[in-house]
Amino acid sequence: MRHAEPMVRRSALAIPVDLTARREAARLDLLALFRALDRMDLSAAEIPQRLIHQRFELDADYVEALWALDQPPGDLDLRAMLRDTLAALEQVPDALIRFRKTLPQRTHATLPVLELSVRKILDPLEAYNMVPGRDPHNG
Repeated sequence: MRHAEPMVRRSALAIPVDLTARREAARLDLLALFRALDRMDLSAAEIPQRLIHQRFELDADYVEALWALDQPPGDLDLRAMLRDTLAALEQVPDALIRFRKTLPQRTHATLPVLELSVRKILDPLEAYNMVPGRDPHNG
């Protein structure tokens, strides 16, 4: 007679309570940066294209992560989503500092002030711009 194999229970994935708020905040911070840059008198040559492209990729990661929140349980690999989201969230502060340092010296005093003023007036729902099924501008 075979003995029954012990049943191994997988512990529930511990998702940080503040994860949604952190994703939304990071998305709004990037949006403030993009809008502030649009308001600056910079040529495309003055904005490091490789680095701005990386910021757009981070933004796309946040869009995907916010979209994932609306998916039915079991449709996504939550461990991978959590790992990728936390990695992206950890990258933002240093990535933004490095990016700002590469901009022309004349922007170093103005850009942070402009970013802050833009960030203060952003509607929190704008974190969901371009999120499929949640874009506040599409209904």
